[in-house]
Amino acid sequence: MKNLINYIKENYKLVVGTLILGLFLGWLFFHSGGGSNATRVELEGHEGHNHKSEEATVWTCSMHPQIKQDKPGDCPICGMDLIPMSSLKSDGDNVNPNEIAMSESAAKLAEIQTVIVTKGKPQKDIFLQGKVHADERNIAELTARFGGRIEKLFINFTGQQVKKGEKLATIYSPGLVTAQRELLEAISFKDTRPSLYAAARGKLKLWDLTDEQIATIEEHGEPQLYFDVLSPISGTVMMRHVALGDYIKEGIPLFKVIDLSKVWVMFDAYESDLPWVKLGDKMEISVPALPGQHFEAKVSYIDPFIDAASRVAKVRVELSNKKEQLKPEMFANGIVEPNTAEKSNEILIPKSSILWTGKRAVVYVKVTQRETPTFLYREIDLGPEAGAFYVVADGLQAGEEIAVNGVFKIDAAAQLQGLPSMMNPDGGVVSTGHNHGGRPMSQKEIEKMEKEPQHFNVKEDFKKQLTKVYEKYLIMKDAFVSSDAHKVMKAAADLEGALAIVDMGLLKGDAHMVWMEQLTTLENTISSIGKLSDIEKQRTEFANFNLAFYKSLKAFGLNDATAYYQYCPMANRDKGAYWFSDSEEIRNPYFGEDMLTCGEVRETIRDGKPVSDVDETTGPDTSEDHRH
Repeated sequence: MKNLINYIKENYKLVVGTLILGLFLGWLFFHSGGGSNATRVELEGHEGHNHKSEEATVWTCSMHPQIKQDKPGDCPICGMDLIPMSSLKSDGDNVNPNEIAMSESAAKLAEIQTVIVTKGKPQKDIFLQGKVHADERNIAELTARFGGRIEKLFINFTGQQVKKGEKLATIYSPGLVTAQRELLEAISFKDTRPSLYAAARGKLKLWDLTDEQIATIEEHGEPQLYFDVLSPISGTVMMRHVALGDYIKEGIPLFKVIDLSKVWVMFDAYESDLPWVKLGDKMEISVPALPGQHFEAKVSYIDPFIDAASRVAKVRVELSNKKEQLKPEMFANGIVEPNTAEKSNEILIPKSSILWTGKRAVVYVKVTQRETPTFLYREIDLGPEAGAFYVVADGLQAGEEIAVNGVFKIDAAAQLQGLPSMMNPDGGVVSTGHNHGGRPMSQKEIEKMEKEPQHFNVKEDFKKQLTKVYEKYLIMKDAFVSSDAHKVMKAAADLEGALAIVDMGLLKGDAHMVWMEQLTTLENTISSIGKLSDIEKQRTEFANFNLAFYKSLKAFGLNDATAYYQYCPMANRDKGAYWFSDSEEIRNPYFGEDMLTCGEVRETIRDGKPVSDVDETTGPDTSEDHRH
C-alpha cells in the first residue's frame, strides 16, 4: 500500500491524465448510445443477422436426399460426398417443381454426360443371313404324258448337264402307236371330216409331240414305235425318277431339270429390320464358301407375310451364276444399304439416353439457365432404330440437351425425391411402413419383408454342408463384382457341386419339405448361370437364386458364419435385386465397377436369425463404422 501511495505521488500527472481520458471516452460512448435508438436497433439487427448466418448448414446427398447431417461427410448409402442443401436449389423465378437438381461434384461422381439433340440422316446397315436357292422360274419337272416302257436312257446320273432339246430318254408306248394310226386313218377324211382329223392331231399334241414329229408321221404314213423325251431347258438334272426298262404310267415324274445360270438368295429379315428394307435397295453379299468374293444385287422381292414360327419375312435378291459357283443351300450374308436414309432428315438420339419401361421411352432433358446440373423427366415417342441411335417421332426438339450417360442415376434421384421417374411417371413417394434408406418399396417387397420364413433347428452336419454352399456362393458373388462371365460360370459349377452333396436326409418333417421347395429353384438357377456366357443374363438368374437362397439361410442357418443380405434398387432392370456378402461393405455384383458401392444392408443373418441393424424409428445407422 505504501508502495502504491509513493508511486501515485511520483506520477500524479500521468494518473490524472489517464482518468480524464477515460471519463471523456465514456461520455462519448454513452452519449451516442442513449441519443439514438435507431442506431441501437440497427446494431441489434445486424447482430441478429450474423447469428442467423452462423446457423449450422444441413448437408445431404444429391442422389439420396433423405440423408441429412449437420456436418460434411460421405453418404452412408452410396458413399458420395455430402453437399450443402442450398447448393441444390435452382435459381430463377420460373422453376419447375419437378426439376432434379444436382451439384457439380455429384454430377461428376455420377458420370453424367449430355449431348445436344440434332437432326441428321439415319444410317443403319442391315445385316441379314440367308441361303442360295434355285430360281423357281427355271425349274422344269418332266412327267410322262403317255404310258409305256423306257427303252433307252441318256441320263445316267443326277447332276448331269443337258441342253435345251437334248434327248433324255426313249419310250415305247402302245397307246401312242394306236393314236398315230388314228391320225393316219383320219387323213383320208381330212377334206370331208376335218374335225376328225383335227381331233386326232390334237390328241398327239396333248401327248407332247411337236408339229415336226406329227408331220414326219404323216409323211411316212406309218406310226413310229419309239419317241424321245426332250429337255425343255438347258440346265442340270437334279432328279431322275426312272431307270432303263421301267414301265411307266401317264403322269408319273421322269426328270427334274434346273437352270442354275441365275439363282435366288433368300434372306431372313426380322420385324425390326423391315422398316429399313425397301424394293430396289442395294445389297452387298458374301458367301462363306467363296471367301474373298463379293456380289452386288438389288432387293427384288419382300415377303408380304411374317412367318408365325420364326417371326421373319423373306427378302430376295437375284444373282447371275454363269460359272455355277453358287450352289443351292449355300449360306450367305447380306448387308443392305437403305435408300430411305438418304432422303430423310430426322431427330436422332443415342440409345444410351433412353430408359425403357415396356410401354414408354423416357429421357432426361437438361434445364438451361441453372447454376447446377438440373434435369426434367420427359416421355417421348420413338421411330425405327438406326444403328447406335433411335429416330425420335415426337417429344424432343433439335437444340435441346439430354443426358446420355448416368441416366439411371438421375432417374434414381427422381424416385427418391418422389418426382416423376421411369417407374413412377406421376411422381410421389410410396409409403412402405419401413425405413430402408428412403427408397419406395413395392407391395410385393412389403409382403416379403413382413412374411418371414420359418426357422428350423436342424442338425449341425446339415448346417455345415449349407455353409460350404454359402462359401462357394461368395466366390461366385465376387466373380459377378468383377463382371467376369467366365469366372462366374466356373464358380457356379463349383457351387452346384457343393449343393449336390447337401444331405437332405438330415432334415425331417416340415424342414425337409421347405428345403425341397427351395432346392428346385436353387438347382435350376445355378444350372442356368453355369451354362450362360452373357454376364447380364447370368445376373438375371443370380437375382432369382438369391431370393430362394435367402429363404434357405433364414430357415436353416449357417455354421459359425454371418451373412449380410444387401439390396440395390437399380439392379435387375430397376426391379431391385438382393445378394449376400460376408461383410457390411457394399460391392455391387449387378453393376461391378460401374456402380460398385450402390446398395445397402437390409438384414444381418447369424445362425438363420436376423440381427437388427436398422432402427425402425430413426432409420439407418449413419455412424462411421456402419456405412454400407
